[in-house]
Amino acid sequence: MSSPETDPNDDTSPPVTVTDHDGVAVVAMDDGKANALGHHLLGALSSALDDVADADAVVVAGRPGRFSAGFDLEVMKQGGGDARDLLAAGVDAFLKAYMHPRPVVAACTGHAIAAGAIVLMSSDVRIGADGDFKVGMPEVTIGMPLPFFATELMRDRLSPCHLGAALLGRMVDPAGAVEVGYLDEVVEADRVLDVAVNRARPLAGVGRGALLRTRTTSRGAVADAIRTGLVEDLSHFDVSA
Repeated sequence: MSSPETDPNDDTSPPVTVTDHDGVAVVAMDDGKANALGHHLLGALSSALDDVADADAVVVAGRPGRFSAGFDLEVMKQGGGDARDLLAAGVDAFLKAYMHPRPVVAACTGHAIAAGAIVLMSSDVRIGADGDFKVGMPEVTIGMPLPFFATELMRDRLSPCHLGAALLGRMVDPAGAVEVGYLDEVVEADRVLDVAVNRARPLAGVGRGALLRTRTTSRGAVADAIRTGLVEDLSHFDVSA
């Protein structure tokens, strides 16, 4: 099973597609390039996560070799309101995955950089492709601060003994990503989506009400802190400085 391909020269190709695999909804991101999270892709991802709220379980996948390169740097380099709007749209999508009413499995098909790694941290189970790929949060190494929403998710999902290095921009390979906590398992690249779907199937038995309550008890405080602090967080995040 492979991620749907899009034509990079076809602006009408949807950046996100949803397919049903016997009750498991596969939400596949594929912009034909690096899966940079711009307004168009993030809007499509956010809508897709809403659309699959009644699925048995959900898999969020990337394109071969590229899970996501992070936020669209062309927008981020401009700074100001447009960059902050993009970050806010990202937070909306991340929290939809983090607090989703159904279990979410990530099929990390390749590089997961910056906001791409945040999508992993927003998922319940993370299956990564083996290969010459990098995973991590390199922002500070290129002069960009990590916003509060990112550090809160890092504190929640990453290994405490590796958190310090991760906050300083350490990038790791897939095996290292398991050790740090970005991933849970690494498999052959051509099997990553199949394995992710297979890991998602048994999660169909997770009760909806039980999961929603567990989301609140285990993640609600983090999600509330991110939402409550978002305006102030973004006011300190002027990436054009």
